[in-house]
Amino acid sequence: MRRVVVKIGSNILTDEKDGLDTKRISSIASDMSELQNMGFDVVLVSSGAVAAGMRKLGLKERPKDIQLKQASAAVGQSSLMWAYEKNFGDYGKKVAQILLTRDDFADRKRYINSKNTLLTLLRYGVIPIINENDTVATDEIKFGDNDHLASLVAGLIDAERLIILSDVDGLYSDDPKKGHKAVLIKTVAEITTEIEAAAGKAGSVVGTGGMYSKVLAAKRAVDSGVTVNIINGRKSGLITSLLKGDTVGTEFKARREKLSSRKGWIVYGSRAKGTLHLDAGAVKALIHGGKSLLPSGIVSVVGDFDIGDAVYCLDSNDKRIAKGIINYSSSEIDKIKGRKTSEIENVLGYRYSDEVIHRDNLVIL
Repeated sequence: MRRVVVKIGSNILTDEKDGLDTKRISSIASDMSELQNMGFDVVLVSSGAVAAGMRKLGLKERPKDIQLKQASAAVGQSSLMWAYEKNFGDYGKKVAQILLTRDDFADRKRYINSKNTLLTLLRYGVIPIINENDTVATDEIKFGDNDHLASLVAGLIDAERLIILSDVDGLYSDDPKKGHKAVLIKTVAEITTEIEAAAGKAGSVVGTGGMYSKVLAAKRAVDSGVTVNIINGRKSGLITSLLKGDTVGTEFKARREKLSSRKGWIVYGSRAKGTLHLDAGAVKALIHGGKSLLPSGIVSVVGDFDIGDAVYCLDSNDKRIAKGIINYSSSEIDKIKGRKTSEIENVLGYRYSDEVIHRDNLVIL
């Protein structure tokens, strides 16, 4: 089955005054039901719980207090899912609610379990509706915005395409709301610093992201071999038109040499617990030689981490050059740093591995 992830934000589903836009939800349900009828596996990543809760609680602006935001999410999530349940039911489709936190991706076992659950639902023809679990999420376990979450979900299920619904037609050369010189960028072969700059950093009243967060999400997804499209979510029928071959919005081309599922998880899913500062020889061996990281190339250790945790590797200018899964704890590496592999057992009294990070568990950034 061909898999598509569709992300819809609060600014499309809701507004400050009226809460959930039921007509828009009906239109989304129609489009996604048609996608499934066309033979696609469909996953929806939907914001809107907090915004819906704001309406029910009589709040005029997005809560800044974490407890009030969690309360708004708890109140609004039931309304959001009921709206989806009803509207997808009109087209004979079944939906399932899945609430995730950052830890569900950072922990490898929970990551695999989440993947298995999603694939099982898709196998039974169910459309998963995913949202961040705002009722329990704190700053430490938040995605930041659902653009980020959607990019991780696309990589998780090996989707062929991620469609991000925006309140504009796509990525422009400048802010289309501020001037008439803005030109729609139809195709992006590579996400450069110039492309990121064109995205700007503006958000919205009821949402947390903006075009900038969408471009960063696209950057993560294309590394996993996922084609990304940013299209106007307020215009009906564009999703199906896009997948029938029409040119719609902005398309970010997937990388031909995509990261493997495991290495994609290392880069974007795992949470780094520390850093290793490397000497010039080790940096060269990793970047140009495709080698594993040995203790002899480590200059210093920062952080408190254990075996199996993810760490960043930095060069002499504190630039992140790699990320990988560690074979020794921070205290052990502090003892063997700068040493030859043959000295590990003499220093520690044991040896788990010749490599501090094996190249199969290492990704060059």
